[in-house]
Amino acid sequence: MAETAVQTDHEPGAAPAPPPRGRRGRRTVLVASALVVVAAVAVVGALGLGGGGSQEGSSAPPRSGSTVPVTRTTLTERTTVDGQLGYGTEIPLPVKATGTVTWLPAEGTTVKRGGTLLRVDDRPVVLLYGTLPMYRELGLTAGTQQGTRQETGAEGDTQKSGDQGRTDEPSGAPAPSGSPTPGGAGAGAGAEGTGAGGTGAGAGGSGGTLRGMDVLQFESNLAALGYTGFTVDEEFTGLTARAVRRWQKSLGLPQTGTVGVGDVVYSAGKVRIGHANARLGSPATDDVLTYTGTSRKVVVNASAAEDSWAVRRAAVTIALPDGKSVKGEVASVGKSATAPEEGGGEGDSAAPTVPVTITVKDQKSVGRLESAPVTVEYVGRERADVLTVPVAALVALAEGGHGLETADGRFVAVKTGLFADGRVEVSGSAVREGMNVRIPE
Repeated sequence: MAETAVQTDHEPGAAPAPPPRGRRGRRTVLVASALVVVAAVAVVGALGLGGGGSQEGSSAPPRSGSTVPVTRTTLTERTTVDGQLGYGTEIPLPVKATGTVTWLPAEGTTVKRGGTLLRVDDRPVVLLYGTLPMYRELGLTAGTQQGTRQETGAEGDTQKSGDQGRTDEPSGAPAPSGSPTPGGAGAGAGAEGTGAGGTGAGAGGSGGTLRGMDVLQFESNLAALGYTGFTVDEEFTGLTARAVRRWQKSLGLPQTGTVGVGDVVYSAGKVRIGHANARLGSPATDDVLTYTGTSRKVVVNASAAEDSWAVRRAAVTIALPDGKSVKGEVASVGKSATAPEEGGGEGDSAAPTVPVTITVKDQKSVGRLESAPVTVEYVGRERADVLTVPVAALVALAEGGHGLETADGRFVAVKTGLFADGRVEVSGSAVREGMNVRIPE
């Protein structure tokens, strides 16, 4: 009966009757839900966020980056500051000659011992080496000059009998200690030969031989220039005067045997001429010329609050504009801090600085550069034999601080120390040398 009823519901050739309405709706929902779940799993797998892991041959990236080992090494903190390559600060030459400037050297000229620094009243002012400044006239004193010179017409054959108490002197009787001194004191040269407009008595006084460390310094220079025939000591004797006259002859000066206070200038070594503060025809002053040393050096204006690296003989590296690096050494550190110049703009927070001078031992390594901005690198802190990892391996922990992720996905807390050269010092009970840690992506 039921079968007949079903057949009478469908006419031959007609479409099948639709199922009950409620049952069809449930099937449609189930199919749609299955499709959504499959799509979601595919997305999760592509992102590497879970699901049973990536299949072999899949192009999906791993969950995190590569692993690196914890290594034991020495970390060195290096800091760079700006500097200026040059010849150092120009300082005035201690010129004591008076008169009119009649010749000046070109800026940048190098003057060695015995060379002419400038000419005043057409007389050369000569460079000699020493640390003691020229502070008095050097010559035979009043008691040793009187009646001691007998010119024979040829320089170098002059006989002097006033050099008393010396085994290297020609024989002769000493002059009376209180004898008056002629105003010229030179071998027929008169007062003009002294270069100081005074007498040939020097700074001696009432008799005896002129003595002092300045005499020793001058005689050392005279001998170094090849004018010998006397003993290099602290006494200015007749034999010294004879050598002085030969030296004066070579300079085209009157041969007086006396050195005026303005005739020479002392420096520690050869000098490089700076700029002139006078023109030809101007009166000579004590700052008529400036000079520097002849070795190139670097000056850094270091922050007074961060100058602990600047100690004498500290090694530094100097980066030149052409990309080359040369070795340098701290030679001196200023004692006074200089405040920044005013007018640097509102909110200018520049700190006071101290000048740090750095020498370059191998001058050839600098090439032909005479002046250029450079970068100076120095070593700050250093930690030897410590465990380190790349800085990128550090992760921030939820509970605070830093940690490392191990190769098996665990996180271990670490304490960080010095950061340098892209690595960081790490320590902790769970950290050991050689363990592999991940670098998070």
